[in-house]
Amino acid sequence: MQNNNTYKFEFVALMASLMSIVALSIDALLPALPEIGYDLGVTNPADKQLLITMIFLGLGFGQLLFGPLSDSFGRKPIVYIGFLVFIVASIICVTTKSFEVMILGRILQGFGLSSPRSLSMSMIRDSFSGNYMAKILSIVVMFFILVPVVAPTLGQLLLYLFNWKSIFHFNLIFGVLIMLWFWLRQPETLPQSKRIKFNSRLFIDGVKEFFKYKEAVAFTMVSGFITGSFLVYLSTSQQIFQEQYNLAEMFPYIFASLAISVGLATFLNSRFVVKYGMLKIAFVSCIAYALISVLYVVLFSSGENPSITVLLSFFALQFFAVGFLFGNLRALAMQPLGHIAGIGAALNGFVSTVMAVPIANYIGGFVTTSVLPLFIGFSIFGVLSLLVFIIVKRKVTFINT
Repeated sequence: MQNNNTYKFEFVALMASLMSIVALSIDALLPALPEIGYDLGVTNPADKQLLITMIFLGLGFGQLLFGPLSDSFGRKPIVYIGFLVFIVASIICVTTKSFEVMILGRILQGFGLSSPRSLSMSMIRDSFSGNYMAKILSIVVMFFILVPVVAPTLGQLLLYLFNWKSIFHFNLIFGVLIMLWFWLRQPETLPQSKRIKFNSRLFIDGVKEFFKYKEAVAFTMVSGFITGSFLVYLSTSQQIFQEQYNLAEMFPYIFASLAISVGLATFLNSRFVVKYGMLKIAFVSCIAYALISVLYVVLFSSGENPSITVLLSFFALQFFAVGFLFGNLRALAMQPLGHIAGIGAALNGFVSTVMAVPIANYIGGFVTTSVLPLFIGFSIFGVLSLLVFIIVKRKVTFINT
């Protein structure tokens, strides 16, 4: 494990890049949803949301395979296997004329990308621990957030110059470059001495070990609640800004500005988390997340959309709270799981994602003519997250190692 007072900038940038392949595959496609829907004969606007939400289904299930395998065979070989699956899935997406096959391709894309996404978490846990791990995760997420800032604009540009298929081609080229960088520069973080011998009970034993740590399970649940409500925004944002507010041309810039709100919060978290602790910061941020959404529901309970300025103000505040939550929740869940970091990250990602996808699909179906259902979802899951925090804080006096 690396010294907790030092880290290499290249390591942080590379871990963020591994995660960013996922973000690019999701966010760059947002401006192209109407064109893909038209080409593939989709008539129901809600169905187009599946192109965003179903990739998360693959992300969730893929981690269950790749996480345990990485505990036995090392992180790097499993990252390469996942990326090969992503390449095959991308070819399916650009060659099909069937919407159903496209959905299958998106699930497979998520399945493949679950490897670099979850194993970057494992590699961080291999190398760091405690509040300093939360600091590293915040810095990684801060770099990672740069992708949602530029991805929709990039997608819009590729759509203008070529067609929606060019977005998939760009994602592939970007991914290949990251894999080359990873192969050339990143050493294996799990030494042979710490690997778990592969056997038929590897997964079952890992699951049992994971569920021994109630705090890890609790913070994984909170991750699911927050990710699910945030995923509703990701899958409906194009519909909200382009159709409800008629701001199609401004959509990439609006999306980018809100991503900056998350990025600023993650930057501040990286500055404060060692001083104040990840548990305290995450708890306060969870309170803010719940209160902001409840306030919106109270003020606009009629269902009539507010002005775009008011809506963006609420979104910015909401996502500012999210920026403090994402890295800290992952770090809190991973803290007791250093000895099973591969399957620990996998189960954390699986449970939170499998919780998030149905939440997003259900609530997203109501976001047709009003933004109110989105904030009702924020409110419900913000309050549920807060209740979990309160229960955990009563049982845990401190988490600082």
